[in-house]
Amino acid sequence: MPNQDPPTNPLPSPAAAAPVVLDDRAAAALLVESYQKIVAEMGKFIVGQSEVIEQLVIAVLAGGHCLLEGVPGLAKTAMIRTLSQALALSFRRIQFTPDLMPSDITGTDIIQEDPETGRRSFVFQSGPVFTQMLLADEINRTPPKTQAALLEAMQEKTVTVGGHTLALDQPFFVLATQNPIEQEGTYPLPEAQRDRFIFLVKVVYPSREEEREILARTTGTFEAKIQPVLSGEQILALQQTVRKVPVPEHVTDFILDLVRFTRPDEPGAPSFVKDLVAWGAGPRACQNLVLAGKVRALLRGRFHVTIDDVEALARPIMRHRIVPTFNAEADGISVDEIITRILKVVPRGEAKRAL
Repeated sequence: MPNQDPPTNPLPSPAAAAPVVLDDRAAAALLVESYQKIVAEMGKFIVGQSEVIEQLVIAVLAGGHCLLEGVPGLAKTAMIRTLSQALALSFRRIQFTPDLMPSDITGTDIIQEDPETGRRSFVFQSGPVFTQMLLADEINRTPPKTQAALLEAMQEKTVTVGGHTLALDQPFFVLATQNPIEQEGTYPLPEAQRDRFIFLVKVVYPSREEEREILARTTGTFEAKIQPVLSGEQILALQQTVRKVPVPEHVTDFILDLVRFTRPDEPGAPSFVKDLVAWGAGPRACQNLVLAGKVRALLRGRFHVTIDDVEALARPIMRHRIVPTFNAEADGISVDEIITRILKVVPRGEAKRAL
């Protein structure tokens, strides 16, 4: 059996609850207020990592999944668990290991005998994927066959087992952690799997003062109780509000140019892209830049997306969707640096029309 945590934050099925109805202004105000409270609640337990927390919340409000990468010991698992508590979502954790099987994630049919009749029948025993927030811990320590067991759940929000398709509770999020692929015993995620994560968030070492505070909290008697801020029904309602945020045409053009310029065969792409990029970002990058940009705009009190929103989110959204060439790797040029170079040459607004 997989090393998995028992379910926490149990809630009634969202389908059984009355939908939350908010007008746009009230929803936008609730979103900002809730974000501030979520940050405060997570700050009770998590030291620093403000940018990571913001991107996690943006992913949730945009309805996407999130992949966190960093060396062990940087509180990736703790952040996700704390976020699930602040959002009052049911939570399960799977520790991915080389011997994990797909059925350990989705569940399987087992033979069960009726004690009264003695008749045997197959009964489906659900796996840990049947939750609202699933932590796939160290997802790249299991082979691609098992990693792929999450694909249908992430894309369709359903699980198919034994010819039967079962719907997952909503909202549903996969928040996965992975070790840097240079470490031993890791399997790179398949491209199709990576593309289904809205963000690849880099979790970095804390500052000296942050690490001092971590020591004080973790080696003494400190305890933190996380209070729930949003319900699942409120999250679903806020996701609909996010989709109503308008995107100006020049921002849409900026997003299209930015993503298309990552493709070596795209007419008009910068010449350095052909030398540094083997495979560029697909349409999901455009979709995610729009949705995440809408959330970021609302968090900053705006009801429209700006180019600044797109630039701030370009790296975590695109870094796992671009495959560098051997030349780029040999020269030590990272994907983030390639994205930064592209951002500098993408036309914007009036400048584009003047070309």
